[in-house]
Amino acid sequence: MITIKDVARLAEVSISTVSRVINDSKPVSPEVRRRVLKVIEETGYKPNDVARSLVTRRSYLIGVIVNNLAQSYVADIVRGIEEIGKMYGYDILLCSSYSSKETQEKYLQLLDRKQAEGLFMVGNKFDEKIIQLARELNKPSIYFTRDVHEKMNYISIDCNAAIYEMTNYLIKEGHSNIAYISDFEDRTSAEIDKIAGYQKAVEDNELQYSKVYVVGGSKHSKAYELGKSIVKDSKEFTAVVCSNDEIAIGVLNSFIDNNVKVPEDVSVVGFGNIRECKFVRPELTTIGEPYYDVGAVGMRMLIKMIKGDKTQHGLMELPFVLEKRKSVRTLNY
Repeated sequence: MITIKDVARLAEVSISTVSRVINDSKPVSPEVRRRVLKVIEETGYKPNDVARSLVTRRSYLIGVIVNNLAQSYVADIVRGIEEIGKMYGYDILLCSSYSSKETQEKYLQLLDRKQAEGLFMVGNKFDEKIIQLARELNKPSIYFTRDVHEKMNYISIDCNAAIYEMTNYLIKEGHSNIAYISDFEDRTSAEIDKIAGYQKAVEDNELQYSKVYVVGGSKHSKAYELGKSIVKDSKEFTAVVCSNDEIAIGVLNSFIDNNVKVPEDVSVVGFGNIRECKFVRPELTTIGEPYYDVGAVGMRMLIKMIKGDKTQHGLMELPFVLEKRKSVRTLNY
C-alpha cells in the first residue's frame, strides 16, 4: 500500500509538503504542487481520512436527517444533496427518523460526535426542542420544511403564489365553484400560506363559492375517506385544490370509486409533483416543486456557510411550475 512517505520520496519533497498539497493548508509553489499531484495520480495514493481530519480539524461530513426516506420526493432531495456534496469533496451521513423526536435527538448527538460540519434537515415539521438542539450544536444548518421557524435557514417555494396561480388557472378554465382540501387542523406555516393563496384568488375574481375541507392527515387512506364523505357535496363544486399530491390522489381515487368522474364531474389538482402523479388515471395536474434543486442548491448554500460566507443566512426561494395534465376539465367552450 502506498503511503504518504512513498509519495514524498517519489516527488522528492518532505512529508509536510505532501500534507500541505493534500490539505491545501499552506502555500506551495505551483511546480511542487504539480509534481506531488502527478505522483499521487500515478501511484493511486489515498489519504487516510481519519488522520487527515485530525490534522485539518475537518471531517468533510454533512449530516442529513429526513423524516421519511420512503417518500419519493425525499429521495430526489437526497440525490441533489449527495451529488453536490461529492463535487465539493463532502460525504453525507443519512439518518431517517420517521418523524420521531427521540430519534432525531439521538441522530443530532451522533452527528455531533462524528464531527459533522453541517446539518441538512428535511421534514414536514420539526419540534421546537429539535430546532433548539440543532442550534445549540453551533453547526451551519439548512432546512426544507413545511413549517418555517424564524431562526431557520431554509429552502422553499412561494406556496401562497403557487396556490394562487393554480386557483386562477382553474378559474380561467371556467370553474367558479372551487373547494380547497387542507391536511391538518394544526396548520404549518406553508399550509397557512396555501389557504391564503386560494382565498385571495377567490376574492380577486369575486367568486361566490369558497369552502375548505380538512383531511386530518396527509395519507392516501385518510384522503380517500374524506373523498367518500364529500361525494354528496360534489354537486356544489366543479374543482378541488388539494394541499398536496398524496391527498389529491386519495380524493381522486375515492371520487372515481364512488361514481364521481374525474375530470368530467369534478377536476382535481395537487401540489408537489411526486412521481405517482404521472401514474394515476387521469394524470394529476399539480404544482411542481424542484426537489432535486432543493437538495443541490441547499447543499451549495450549506457548504458556503461552512466556509464562512455569512450572506447565505435566511431564505433561498426556488421557482415552481404549474404542471398541466388530464385531471382538469375545461368548462369554457
